[in-house]
Amino acid sequence: MRELEINKKTIFYSNPLPPTPILDENGFETGELEHRFTEPKPYRINVSPAKGRKFVERFGESENYDKTMVTCDKNADIHKGTILWVDNLDTSRPEDYIVVAVAEDINTMSYAIRKVKVNE
Repeated sequence: MRELEINKKTIFYSNPLPPTPILDENGFETGELEHRFTEPKPYRINVSPAKGRKFVERFGESENYDKTMVTCDKNADIHKGTILWVDNLDTSRPEDYIVVAVAEDINTMSYAIRKVKVNE
């Protein structure tokens, strides 16, 4: 079954970039890494209201997640570790979800997403 446009919601996503070393005032590496992300991009996808039993088995019993997203777009640029703006679409504020698992089917991609709290 193909996804219906009426069931899709606009979200924003941002993928992780390779970490870069943090330098001190003398230009030496501190041993810490800065984690950066791409600019947020809009995407239309089906987002569940809450997790359900039939999705628990898809991702495994041990995965901790709050919602699922499903798309028929097998080329979606969303991966494990992608950060998301789902409930709050203001990308000037911190993200509110992160992708914790990806399940690929013959015709669909399913994403388990977990709510995160980020200090502003």
